[in-house]
Amino acid sequence: MAECMDLIIEPHTEDHDDSWDMFCEKAYMATFLHTRRFLSYHGDRFTDLSLQVTMGKQILGIFPAALDPVDQGCVVSHPGITYGGLLHAGKLRGESMVEALHAVCCFYRDSGYDRLVYKTVPLVYHQAPSGDDLYGLFRLGARRFRCDLSCAIDLSNRLPPSGRRKRSLNKARRSGVEVRTADRTEISGLWHVLEENLGRKHDVHPVHSLDEIIGLANRFPGSIEFVIALLDGNIEAGVVLFRTPTAFHAQYIAASKLANANSLLDAVFDDCINRAVETGVRYFDFGVSNEDQGRVLNRGLYGFKSEFGGGGIVHEFYEITLN
Repeated sequence: MAECMDLIIEPHTEDHDDSWDMFCEKAYMATFLHTRRFLSYHGDRFTDLSLQVTMGKQILGIFPAALDPVDQGCVVSHPGITYGGLLHAGKLRGESMVEALHAVCCFYRDSGYDRLVYKTVPLVYHQAPSGDDLYGLFRLGARRFRCDLSCAIDLSNRLPPSGRRKRSLNKARRSGVEVRTADRTEISGLWHVLEENLGRKHDVHPVHSLDEIIGLANRFPGSIEFVIALLDGNIEAGVVLFRTPTAFHAQYIAASKLANANSLLDAVFDDCINRAVETGVRYFDFGVSNEDQGRVLNRGLYGFKSEFGGGGIVHEFYEITLN
């Protein structure tokens, strides 16, 4: 246990899973990815090093983190999710955030670790302005070593879609495409298209296996859905939507060669964007378009996403030397 003024830093235990998830419901920048229900699907894949920041009996912040699988001296917040961060509900602002981050660093340093990697929560997932951690990282001398570029639509002030996207949407509609939510029996069909697509274009596999994504969807039925495009009854394209309080995020994008020839992804995204508008969230996030740890931008993919009426947002990665 480490202390900083009146702040107490202590390791998270399974006994506090419920209080952790309840805190996520009110934290300004938390999503379902930060919950223990989501993190626990990893099982024994990571050594959990998550912390709680408390004062008296009150939780002021939570810090999802785990040991870097390839560097036993490094803590990452969090290696199993897109973003981590020191999450709070308004009690860690200004100097309080600086103190809390310093106390977290002291705890890990005293526990024998050399480095802390901090993955910030992109602003489109903030329910209220919460950039205090970025200031705290600056104060602690953190080094930004990676920056990924994503594309998001501000649905309250959407930029005009390009003429090419409008023409492609009309082409998809003329093909007779059917776009709808997949039922559980159809997820495997979408996953087949996704695996073939990733293998053909990038020689990689999805981060989640079919069983894992079905398990996660069962845990979060209101937060994960599958939107598919069918031609002649066959699944040819689709996306996995992660729904958060402020944004819909396209976690996976899949399209067969036939789907590409008929611009079916335009119909899929038109449907998904309309769903986001009807739900009342502010943003639709297409996800990053980077390779090689952010150093390479897939210009064609980023251009395709931005033509729907979006602009750039960043995923920032910082490193703090603890010793």
